[in-house]
Amino acid sequence: MSDTIDYRTLKINGIYQQNAAADLMLRVKLPAGVLSAVQATAVADLAGDFAGGALHLTCRGNVELHGLRGEQLAQIFRRLQAVGLTSRGACGGAVRAVACSTDGDNFDRIQLLVERLHRHFTGNPHFEGLPKKFKLAVENGYQGAHHLCQDLALVYLGWEGERELCDLWVAGGLGRQPQEAFLLANRVPVERLLPLVEGVLRVYQQHTPAGKRLKHLLAEIGEPQFRTLLAKETVGAPSLPLASPLDDQLGAAIAPGTGGWIELPVLAGQLAADDLRRAAAIAVEAGDGFLAISREQNVLVSLSAGVDEQTLRVALQQAGLLPAEPFLRCRACPGSHECPKGLVATRDLLRQLDEVLGTRGRARSWAVSGCPNGCSQPQLADYGIVGVRKATESQEDRYDLLHRDGEGFGQPLRTGLSRDELLAALAELG
Repeated sequence: MSDTIDYRTLKINGIYQQNAAADLMLRVKLPAGVLSAVQATAVADLAGDFAGGALHLTCRGNVELHGLRGEQLAQIFRRLQAVGLTSRGACGGAVRAVACSTDGDNFDRIQLLVERLHRHFTGNPHFEGLPKKFKLAVENGYQGAHHLCQDLALVYLGWEGERELCDLWVAGGLGRQPQEAFLLANRVPVERLLPLVEGVLRVYQQHTPAGKRLKHLLAEIGEPQFRTLLAKETVGAPSLPLASPLDDQLGAAIAPGTGGWIELPVLAGQLAADDLRRAAAIAVEAGDGFLAISREQNVLVSLSAGVDEQTLRVALQQAGLLPAEPFLRCRACPGSHECPKGLVATRDLLRQLDEVLGTRGRARSWAVSGCPNGCSQPQLADYGIVGVRKATESQEDRYDLLHRDGEGFGQPLRTGLSRDELLAALAELG
């Protein structure tokens, strides 16, 4: 069966071919990174049955299964559908999973916006077949720089009298050509958000060459022309309420994470299926039955009304999932371990970082990217490390070291470092 599948046509369903041997990666879309314990157990079972007992957690709150085979796909998709999970649009030219902040208050409202956007755009034929991927996020205020790296970001501002407001930023992106988003509209009532988001997508779809992101369109036509095109697409568009009376009256009592989260560290986002299964079981027994994947590629266990946090913590500690000591906060892509574009072994490097940095490194955020595409978002960490050259028999691997100091993207601090030079530079950091 696998010999007859054209994997290029399956990207829209979250499938990438990893190598010439036709091993596959499947990315599961998790709006806001949230999943129920039932869903988490199902994903863990799939990883155990088909992906070598491991999952990769991404910095946009998704889950990836690696090393799959074509003949397994039908069964995998049936089992995902049985628990309400989808991978539609997780790869290819579509609106990707809607990422969001899990920190701070207002998570019930943030999750509400994320879920509505996810349901509206996932599988919507009007917004598939885009020139390239389109990354969408809802940010809980302006902490960090995540709103600057999205194709479109909604920054939640909260209530002003009877109006619930967001700022809207567009045309950001990282990768080989980082570009900070610009403020398209401020203090937008939430009922005007969907027409604006649709308008931005239609301008992108109609005016951008294949293979290009929204930031490339802006570089070509400029902000004034983009605003003109957007005005034509949105003129006369009606307001569309995103909340219901149930959301307004009971949302905070229903949404996971409204009492915070307990964070379980996962090295480089590489999670054992058995660990996810145990966390899900504990979330049912001592929690509210929900988990999430954080932007730091860690597992979050939900706290909500009626959950005894201490009992939940003890259960997670006894299961070996929650360490007593602080841990290094470092995002990492799969790198050359599993990605065909990876130039360096990211997980091996991350282990060396923890040894070199020790406890002082745990007060900062880090990111390791296996190539300049920057899937681990190295420009958003206090310090980012980017693999820029692959090791061969005649040359060493090389790295760039980035530093973020301020409100924008991190900038190069040192470039073209060997592995030893990189580790020495990190050891010298105060």
